[in-house]
Amino acid sequence: MDERQRAINEIQSLVDAETEAWNNLDAEALVALFHSDMVWVWPPDAQSHDPESWVMPMGRFNAARWKSDWTRLFDQFALVHNRRNTVRIEVSEQFDGGFAVVDVDTLWVNKQDRSEFHWAGRACKVYVKAQGRWLFIHQTGLLQYR
Repeated sequence: MDERQRAINEIQSLVDAETEAWNNLDAEALVALFHSDMVWVWPPDAQSHDPESWVMPMGRFNAARWKSDWTRLFDQFALVHNRRNTVRIEVSEQFDGGFAVVDVDTLWVNKQDRSEFHWAGRACKVYVKAQGRWLFIHQTGLLQYR
């Protein structure tokens, strides 16, 4: 296997590990995937393609805070389904950076009032190879392009 394909496979493994962490409601496994400089910007809705309106609700990566936020999510919502499909993976010529385009359809239901909280759209998940290991460093929020 060549270096490019190895990098693609490693990035796909991270996408799969993130999916499994969500499926298992495992906040500890989620925080283990992130680079310490991770930032996560989010559009207010899936049609807001202009980043002028985007927000950054979680701030720069902080394992304890993010784990706490996800634990609160898992306590408040039941996961109905989490469907993710990798559309494309690209790596840099230097094999030290890459991104995965992932279609996400994740449905949560509030345990108290049964209201739905739906994540649906396409994300661009950006990865960096740091100290010999691939880590998740950035993601755009979910947008719908079709």
